[in-house]
Amino acid sequence: MENVNANEKRNSQVVSSFSKKLFLKTSFIGLLIILLFIPTFKVGSLVTERKETAHEAKGMVYKQWGSEQEVTAPIIQLTRVVKGHYSNVHLLPNVVSIEGNVEKKDLKRGIYDIVTYNAPISIKGDFLFSESELAMFSDCLSKPAEISICISDLKGISDEVSLKIGDANVTLMPNGDGLTLESRKMSARIDMKNLSAGVSLPFELTLNLKGSESLKFVPIAKKTSVHLTSNCSTPSFCGEFLPDHREVTANGFDSDWSISYINRNYPQIIDEGQKADGYRWDISRSAFGVDLLVPVQHYQKVTRCVKYEVLFVFLTFALFFFIEMIQKKRIHPIQYTLVGLALVLFYSLLLSFSEHIGFTPAYVVASLMTIMLLTFYTMAILKIRKTAICIGCALLGLYAYIFVLIQMETYALLAGSLGLFAILASLMYFSQKINWNAEIYD
Repeated sequence: MENVNANEKRNSQVVSSFSKKLFLKTSFIGLLIILLFIPTFKVGSLVTERKETAHEAKGMVYKQWGSEQEVTAPIIQLTRVVKGHYSNVHLLPNVVSIEGNVEKKDLKRGIYDIVTYNAPISIKGDFLFSESELAMFSDCLSKPAEISICISDLKGISDEVSLKIGDANVTLMPNGDGLTLESRKMSARIDMKNLSAGVSLPFELTLNLKGSESLKFVPIAKKTSVHLTSNCSTPSFCGEFLPDHREVTANGFDSDWSISYINRNYPQIIDEGQKADGYRWDISRSAFGVDLLVPVQHYQKVTRCVKYEVLFVFLTFALFFFIEMIQKKRIHPIQYTLVGLALVLFYSLLLSFSEHIGFTPAYVVASLMTIMLLTFYTMAILKIRKTAICIGCALLGLYAYIFVLIQMETYALLAGSLGLFAILASLMYFSQKINWNAEIYD
């Protein structure tokens, strides 16, 4: 009886000792996972810093070359005196037809790629007013008027701009803020005395325009037609209106827009005295056009990768912990720490490589480097080649799963939820193979 009691007491002490060791080990792993947030946070901050540096590089090119451009076709501006104050009346055209060829050029600023373009643009159209419309501003027709075009960044104008209106040719000169938001205008004085109701006043001009990344137009005419071609094979059509027709190939794109004035929310005659400054925002928000995208936005994808850091570290530590329990191989806390640092270093490798070779090749290189490092390290500490290879294959599957998840947009949540369910099911399955009351720590 005494021997039985002694054995029970000794077994109880063994279980108690093992439980304490198991608690300390799992507590350390949990604390280590939390501490690894610190270097991961630093990597996230580094991504933000590099993105800002890229933005600064773009800003320097914009300053010298020309920024994103928004073009507004010719507008006639009349000035009248209302209650002792000057007030402008803006007459919008009847028809505008725009033809342009956007030649994309990739410039380098250090390691950063910046999308720029040259775009010769032909603008044709006319002004046409009814008797009732002319009556609204008849007191202004005896005075010279101003005709202007609005452009976001005048640094993008490479040649003198000559406009033909009716039988007259005028040269447009820079002349302050434009009608639309954050634009500058180029204008010239014209004579309005011969303007008659129901008689078309045609105009035409050509712009040799330079800009970066984006080109948009404001549909100020009763009917606005735009035809754009380009050598850019990665366009993103943007703004308030999508093309009626578009064809995108490996050699570029061809697109057409046709927009009526009933599709916008401002009139053809804008009297500042009646609507103060509200019209500026209304007109600007109706712009449409195309963004010439860089094919890979690697900073955004690296940021998305960093968000999965907890999953990477937790699953890898769980894998090592299960191997430690099942195969009764002790893994020292320092070794867990080194494994965790290798997992965090993956993000730094991914960021640095992606700036030079793009996200997908960088992901392949960084993940293979990390997997090989951990596989050989596992082989060295466990002395079991088969187990190390299994860990390498498991890590390869995990990195492949995260890569697929990052590429997805519409089904990212569904795929992520199903993947996590499968991972949890696997952990629950392998946890059954562990004798949680066994003594494995000597």
